[in-house]
Amino acid sequence: MIDLLPALLKLLGYQFFQYALIGGVLATLACAWIGLFLILRKESMIVDGIAHTAFGGIAIGVFFSINPILPALLISAIAVLGISYMRKKGLAQSDSAIAVMLALGFSTGLIIISLAGGFSVELFSYLFGSILTISYADLIIVSALSISALLFLSIFYKELLCISFDEESSRLTGIPVEIISTAFNIMVAVTIVVSIKIIGIILVIALIVIPALSALQLHLSFKKTMAATVILGITGVVAGLFLSAAYDVATSGVIVFALLGMFIISALVGRR
Repeated sequence: MIDLLPALLKLLGYQFFQYALIGGVLATLACAWIGLFLILRKESMIVDGIAHTAFGGIAIGVFFSINPILPALLISAIAVLGISYMRKKGLAQSDSAIAVMLALGFSTGLIIISLAGGFSVELFSYLFGSILTISYADLIIVSALSISALLFLSIFYKELLCISFDEESSRLTGIPVEIISTAFNIMVAVTIVVSIKIIGIILVIALIVIPALSALQLHLSFKKTMAATVILGITGVVAGLFLSAAYDVATSGVIVFALLGMFIISALVGRR
């Protein structure tokens, strides 16, 4: 392991690795906060549904030779609003609404892929993550979307906390629950799309949910839990980047294993 240290430190001098670190840290900051609120609202599985729905947008982007993140963001926002609408109107329960949108988005992607002549390397990179191939343009988009999510969560922190624990009481105290919930849902879509480039559609739920779940095992105050979520998430991403480079294995898979390792440690510590 000591022999690996010079090589790992040398990686910091490469631009692609710097982009991966910056993009990964910024995305994880947004994922950590969003994931914590989703767990409190018992809506974690919306992440998996929207991530797979975003596949349709990514396929559109690849087909028309535009940055796939942009159409994926549009499709994800429409999907998350569609899920919310179906729940409010009683058309479907939460899990059923997610299933409908997942099927619609993913099947759209499959149709477009068949028209384009099959899967490409770029599509596979979005399915399984490709953090080490983040370009400067990708980094700008990821940074802008992550910062927008963080600003929203910072400004409406108290309102989101109230809504997450007691939506009805929040409505009675004058908090615009519907508006803030809609905005939060859009931020969820933004965070999911940002995470797809980091860890891929298949594993995106791990980056958003596991750090928050790990922090909750420690039974801290809410603010300390938020801080722990961020620290655990960033540690998992950074550790995954370096370990995958050291052993030449899939980065997204190593990131998930690093996050799972911290979840196990947090669970053991929390039970003492």
